[in-house]
Amino acid sequence: MTVYAAQGDPRRTMALLWGVRDTGRRPGPKQGLSVELIVATGVAVADERGMAELSMRAVAERLGRTAMALYTYVPGKNELVDLMYDSVHAELPVEYDLRDGWRAAMAARAEDLWDFHLRHPWTLQVSQARPVLGPCEYRMLETSVRILRESGLSAPALRRGIWALHHFIRGSAQAVAEARQAAAATGLSDDDWWYARSEALEEIAPDFAARFPVITWMENEGAFQMEDETVPYLEQEARETFAAGLVALLDGIETTLAGSRGDSLDPGATLVGSEGE
Repeated sequence: MTVYAAQGDPRRTMALLWGVRDTGRRPGPKQGLSVELIVATGVAVADERGMAELSMRAVAERLGRTAMALYTYVPGKNELVDLMYDSVHAELPVEYDLRDGWRAAMAARAEDLWDFHLRHPWTLQVSQARPVLGPCEYRMLETSVRILRESGLSAPALRRGIWALHHFIRGSAQAVAEARQAAAATGLSDDDWWYARSEALEEIAPDFAARFPVITWMENEGAFQMEDETVPYLEQEARETFAAGLVALLDGIETTLAGSRGDSLDPGATLVGSEGE
């Protein structure tokens, strides 16, 4: 399930995101609600039940109100998702120790982003195609940019580096989130799923090793063996991939800088190589 942000009225949504509230007096008894309370309740619903179960009615029921009571504060679900997405980013640290260099700080930042997405896996369903443009989302980006700026990359190269890192972290966390959700969604554990499919594959494709010799070689060399049997295989694999991939990305940035090409990280440079040098 993919949710696209910023679908509501732009002016009303931006005002809510940036804290510009309608302070005019309303007739009738005090409602006892606030935008902040509704957003926090929406986050709790999404954390516990997932994005698919999020609705104005579900939030209202948890607050002991009707859905209509919420619309005075938040126009609808589209705006609620924007507010929820932005608000949870306030959890992320904004200060990192740069005494050990930008690389150590960015590695710590990546770990924080990884943990953040796994605390709120529904955030991975909010598409990055159209950002929310809220203050907490901007603060999250500002922090990452401030760290990587210490590397000395030019502004265009820094932009490419940040997006590469953020997309990688998000994709790695999504693999874990989906692995955790799979058992609940299908009623079948990872082990049971793999055993059943592997047994069927051996019967249906007895020539598998001959057809796929390199994959078979990897298996024989222990490439698919994981150390902790208490943790689902796909979750361990995603964690290993995250750790190795992060090192590779940071190595790539350092290699770029070591080659005195702080303005590269150019898509063409990786394809063309050093033909002109």
